[in-house]
Amino acid sequence: MTRKERFAGIVDWFERNVPIAETELHYGNPYQLLVAVILSAQCTDRRVNVVTPPLFERFPAPQDLASASFDEVFPYVKSVSYPNSKTGHLIAMAQKLLADFGGEVPSDIDALMTLPGVGRKTANVIASVVYDKPVIAVDTHVFRVSHRLGLSNGKTPLEVERDLERHIPEHLRARSHHWLILHGRYTCTARAPKCAACGLTDWCRQFAEEAAGTR
Repeated sequence: MTRKERFAGIVDWFERNVPIAETELHYGNPYQLLVAVILSAQCTDRRVNVVTPPLFERFPAPQDLASASFDEVFPYVKSVSYPNSKTGHLIAMAQKLLADFGGEVPSDIDALMTLPGVGRKTANVIASVVYDKPVIAVDTHVFRVSHRLGLSNGKTPLEVERDLERHIPEHLRARSHHWLILHGRYTCTARAPKCAACGLTDWCRQFAEEAAGTR
């Protein structure tokens, strides 16, 4: 099977079986999504969704977060992973958002990456979810699933991102991120993938290799 055929089969399956795929993070505006995605690094969306409602009630706008002290913000995020660094990132992000962008979350990837706590993955999530840009954010789930399925052999998230964007049509890229992340979160899990319940085995490179006894 060629990579083109593999991509075509997998994308077609997702289009037919998962027509709606969206972020599981709860947010009401771009600022809230940006905060939530920063908090979600190496942390579950479920935990973030517990943390953010009181956080957003206390700091409803970038101006509120930018003027807050570490000790004011920390209690709201102490239950997420790396709360000390994330507290500092959130405050510094809000301050830079005000200073450089008038409090508006930018749509440009490079501009987003100038914000503290925002790497390429976070920037791509914001750009695709909020601004519907044709980019694919590669987190640990997307990286793992892309390798198992045979969509990429990239050694870095950026290499995987480029492989995916090279083969997935622009109008499907924003959805493709959610297809892959949700598939990795609930079906193609890290330790015990649920291959018996997976609809993608016809195109999955790892499944074929294991069936043939070549792994």
